[in-house]
Amino acid sequence: MTNRSWLTHSRTAAVLLPIVGLILALALWWVATVVFSVDSYLLPNPGEVVSSFADQPGYLLENTWISLVETVEGFVLSILVGVPVALLIVRSVVVERLLYPLLLAVNAIPKIAIAPLLVVWFGFGQWPKVLMVLLVCFFPIVISTASGMKSTPAELVELLKSLNASKTQEFFKLRLQYALPQIFTGLKVAISLAVIGSVIAEFVGATSGLGYVITSSGASADTALAFAAMTLLSIMAIILFYGLVLLEHLLLPWARETR
Repeated sequence: MTNRSWLTHSRTAAVLLPIVGLILALALWWVATVVFSVDSYLLPNPGEVVSSFADQPGYLLENTWISLVETVEGFVLSILVGVPVALLIVRSVVVERLLYPLLLAVNAIPKIAIAPLLVVWFGFGQWPKVLMVLLVCFFPIVISTASGMKSTPAELVELLKSLNASKTQEFFKLRLQYALPQIFTGLKVAISLAVIGSVIAEFVGATSGLGYVITSSGASADTALAFAAMTLLSIMAIILFYGLVLLEHLLLPWARETR
């Protein structure tokens, strides 16, 4: 096996390469702070970020858990709402024409502008954060699910009809299974947006969560703590994303084999 094929096909390389990339990025960050003599309150080096986490791990992990719960709850809610809406769009041209412009309009609104309104309507509890996650995840889930359903080959639909399959059988045995790879693509896009949505909501009206930690530490010029919170957000997003990749790997073996 040549070096090139080992890098592209080996499972060991698939694990090692991201680690090497992370180490290189951290080294570049550290060197930049030393070479340009950047003050730590402007840009802390990686060691100061680690020290900040070590100083108060309980506080950071408690707020990480709060952000994680808000993110997962909003993401699950967006699936429960988004998938049925996508099915309605696929089933009815009237519903599609009725909803699509509205969905585009809502998606085009900057979510940071909606966050203060959610606080006014629902207070400072958990609901504004969960609804913000729903708003940012809803559109990619609806679009990917509807596109997957519509991309079912017409000849396969006709074949099922020739076998006297019912509409329910056509839906579950053909359209849904054919759409699953695209649905998972939408879910993987949405899970990254979900983390961003929860942080946006915490920026505006929260007394806990990693978004709150970032705003409060920024106000006190404790940038090392802000970077520690952002690092935890990144780790959370990576874990959620690869959790979905693993779920797709287990549920859709046929999609894996065709790559």
